[in-house]
Amino acid sequence: MPLSVVIVAQDEERTIGRVIEAVKPIADEVVLVDSGSSDKTIEIATSLGARVLHQDWLGYAGQKNFAIDLAKNDWILSLDADEILTPELVAEISEVLNDPNATEYDGYKLPRVLYIGDTPIKHGGFYPDAQLRLIQRGKGRFNDRMVHEAIKVDGPVKMLKNCMLHYAYKDVAGFSAAMEKYAQLSAKEFAKRKKFGWKTHPVNEILHPAWTFLYRYFARGGLLDGALGLKLANIYSDYVRKKIRYLRELEKSDVRS
Repeated sequence: MPLSVVIVAQDEERTIGRVIEAVKPIADEVVLVDSGSSDKTIEIATSLGARVLHQDWLGYAGQKNFAIDLAKNDWILSLDADEILTPELVAEISEVLNDPNATEYDGYKLPRVLYIGDTPIKHGGFYPDAQLRLIQRGKGRFNDRMVHEAIKVDGPVKMLKNCMLHYAYKDVAGFSAAMEKYAQLSAKEFAKRKKFGWKTHPVNEILHPAWTFLYRYFARGGLLDGALGLKLANIYSDYVRKKIRYLRELEKSDVRS
């Protein structure tokens, strides 16, 4: 069955060529929605045969749903501009699309390996980080969240065996900066519920980050990634701490208003 691959991007010249090249064997069309690149993202995507459209940023979920709506085929694969399918995953998706029973599932989850620079992170809770990305048209959309958006479907979902590679961060500094942004967005997302409860308690600011570090570094094997694993566990623990602090600030603001 024909497949539409949809990608959202802005200033992704570092990876976009590899993303598109990887899906060529299975993609009937590649649609890239760009929100204002100033680098060579558009030039690279166009040269590789992608249909490129501009859309001002609608938020993570809004932008990705906009891209999904542009797809012309009954099967859609939604990718970030730094997610590269392995040849093994491409072959597995091809098998799915050629299976007459494929429509028994609304969608398929793809395991994902995070990379910091050129180093894969296989432990510490960062793997397999499965993402629901291959869906039937009309069966799923990204939920309306400011961050950590995910496709939601009502029907059954199946997990694929092979991985896509997530070249999200050039280095540890990039990962740390992203966690700072996500902490603020996650706090704003949670604050929408207007039910802060114990989340903002000072004790939670101590215990939750400590538990996060112990769980990721020891229980989930982050120590097996060496010095890098220690850095990532610390950064993620600090992300939890910052999220609680930002949430407390929003709670105080809400009370004052």
